[in-house]
Amino acid sequence: MPRIVEIREVTKPISSPIRNAYIDFSKMTSSLVAVITDVIRDGKPVVGYGFNSNGRYGQGGLIRERFADRITSADPQTLLDESGDNISPEKVWAAMMTNEKPGGHGERSVAVGTIDMAIWDAVAKIAGKPLFRLLAERAGREANPKVFVYAAGGYYYPGKDNSALRQEMRGYLNRGYNVVKMKIGGASVDEDAKRIESVLDEIGSEAQLAVDANGRFDLETAISYAKMLRQFPLFWYEEAGDPLDYQLQAALAEFYPGAMATGENLFSMQDARNLIRHGGMRPDRDWLQFDCALSYGLVEYQRTLDMLKAHGWSPSRCIPHGGHQMSLNIAAGLGLGGNESYPDLFQPYGGFPDGVKVEGGHIVMPDIPGIGFEGKSDLIREMHALSA
Repeated sequence: MPRIVEIREVTKPISSPIRNAYIDFSKMTSSLVAVITDVIRDGKPVVGYGFNSNGRYGQGGLIRERFADRITSADPQTLLDESGDNISPEKVWAAMMTNEKPGGHGERSVAVGTIDMAIWDAVAKIAGKPLFRLLAERAGREANPKVFVYAAGGYYYPGKDNSALRQEMRGYLNRGYNVVKMKIGGASVDEDAKRIESVLDEIGSEAQLAVDANGRFDLETAISYAKMLRQFPLFWYEEAGDPLDYQLQAALAEFYPGAMATGENLFSMQDARNLIRHGGMRPDRDWLQFDCALSYGLVEYQRTLDMLKAHGWSPSRCIPHGGHQMSLNIAAGLGLGGNESYPDLFQPYGGFPDGVKVEGGHIVMPDIPGIGFEGKSDLIREMHALSA
């Protein structure tokens, strides 16, 4: 009978001097979690690993003081799947959320999502399969190891001019990306227009450009930017206003006929459902960026996918925020549209296993049991140090 014997957490810095339209990352942290089981593989206990996405701080207090203890103090038999041979992520999730009131989808969704990632990593390792293949089997569908990825960057940086911005974007194209993303809203609309023009001049027909305002704008400013952006052939216009201002998002669709994207700062199925109901999002062109690591994990994300299906949305319209391997596995296993990536930022947590290359804007998932962290040498060193 598999049993979770210990859950460890450490808060690690992922600081950088970059900024977007809303925050700088100079003091950013992330929680790294190890879920240690009593299952032995290759002479060692199976350990599942997880961490929270960038943009939200480490969750050590909540993990240690509430959620980890609920798992380790539960009757181990109540956490098993129907076969009794593996751990049930759904039952572990239910144990974590014991005595939690509905609503309040704030920092706790990040803490739960971090542990949930580690649980799925352990479950797939116990099964001896890559997580994306395990997810496809559970869903009764065929896994597709080829995943679209785009390069997220274009941050504001001290001393960074348009020449440096162009050079950055050229570097992404040289590494195989054909969609790149830059920040807007941290300068004036006129200056941002010049920044966009500069990037488009650089990438030409070799790639498409997405822009991201990180929720900075009120309605008037969002519309002003929409009118400016309409002249450019953009991949999408992302998160113009506050993520919970569904009326703003709906109104913006009247002024911006191109593709829009949002959702990375919605942390529950209920919030995602409100976006679909009231945000004016268009399933034929818009993109949804819910990040399981910030929104209660894959158990909740699957509820979100079920909700989207009921409202006529395809999972292929989902391209999650975060740039981590968990979302890559979900994309390959459950048919999402792709995943964000950060080629030069938030290391060692972002990126792909060693040797995985971007070709034509896609990567191919390697067959590594679990999420695949063991294939990324700089990341697995951090993880092994926690579980040693």
